[in-house]
Amino acid sequence: MQLRKLEQKEHGSTRKLWEAVFQEDTKAFLDYYYFIKTKENEIYVVEEDGEIRSMLHLNPYMIQVGNQQFLSNYIIAVATEESYRGRGYMGSLLRESMQEMYRQKMPFTFLMPAAEAIYTPYDFRFVYRQAQAKLSGIREETEIEDSDAAIFDAEEMASFFNENFAWRYQVFACRDAAYYQTRVFEQQSENGGIRLIRKDGRMIGMFFYAKEEGYEILEPLFLPEYQEEFLQAVFRLTGSSEPVKVLACIPEFEKKAVSWEKKPMIMIRILHLETLLNAITVKEGENICCSFAVLDPILTKNSRIWRLENEESGTIRARETEDSQGVLTIGALTEFLFGYRSLEELKEEPEVFLTEELEKELQKIQPLNRIFLNEIV
Repeated sequence: MQLRKLEQKEHGSTRKLWEAVFQEDTKAFLDYYYFIKTKENEIYVVEEDGEIRSMLHLNPYMIQVGNQQFLSNYIIAVATEESYRGRGYMGSLLRESMQEMYRQKMPFTFLMPAAEAIYTPYDFRFVYRQAQAKLSGIREETEIEDSDAAIFDAEEMASFFNENFAWRYQVFACRDAAYYQTRVFEQQSENGGIRLIRKDGRMIGMFFYAKEEGYEILEPLFLPEYQEEFLQAVFRLTGSSEPVKVLACIPEFEKKAVSWEKKPMIMIRILHLETLLNAITVKEGENICCSFAVLDPILTKNSRIWRLENEESGTIRARETEDSQGVLTIGALTEFLFGYRSLEELKEEPEVFLTEELEKELQKIQPLNRIFLNEIV
């Protein structure tokens, strides 16, 4: 067995394994992926008997985390040839790639799991519940203009998101022109596109869509006063008033939904803990001073006693210390820092110990709970 990171010129050699394992993916999508995404990503593989038998892809995204931006990797295409499964290849690939990302001081990596149980042993934890709805289009004759975006619309789309929606979220993939240019090609590979809606020449909304057996809409981003126009645009696209599945729906549409749920979608694994802690802030008017031990069995350099204090700006400064007021596993800390579970819930875990004083101090942290991570490639 040989585990290694491929050179960029070798990336295309993994397509055979992808086609064998992920048979639902179309030729159009794989043509897009191997022409666009593999130019910038990293691919780790296990070779056995002269062939690639297992792989893991790391697709880079610049991520907004609070007031800072960091490079992070989205993990995708974790796959092993069927006859070579059960040999621990996936775990080896995860551990090797995570160690390298730690060395790069990435605060975390993220993925959308096929099953939660696959990744919890490696201390990935859910942090983001995606709002999913079914919405019915309505047939109205109003003066809206709707059209599919082209790559030259990317700058306008980036400005629309950053001016009207970025302020809502603490953790999201940074939306610049390059991001939307890539998404145009991605949606086209899924027999879809990015729909732009304008009124009197002004952009009032946009959404991604794909079409397989039916339409699926992702991230409908509309100015609050134009909800009806979104539903009209849905009707124009689908030609039907039947409910359409809408993913990453913003709260404004909840009252108009036929159904509405929040589904656990994205898991995060903290990598370089110090980097992440230094991007966290305390709640307004608070000052924090506490220490706790962290248990991380894979990235063992995170397993230290950390002291947290805050700067005048409210940003936390983390440093190593000796006296501990409690113990948190890296998984429990992930769920707490991203606001997915409360300290009260986490205290029930057998390896977590919090003194009353430590719990009181940790409550002063502003959790990163406003998350908008909907990337699937």
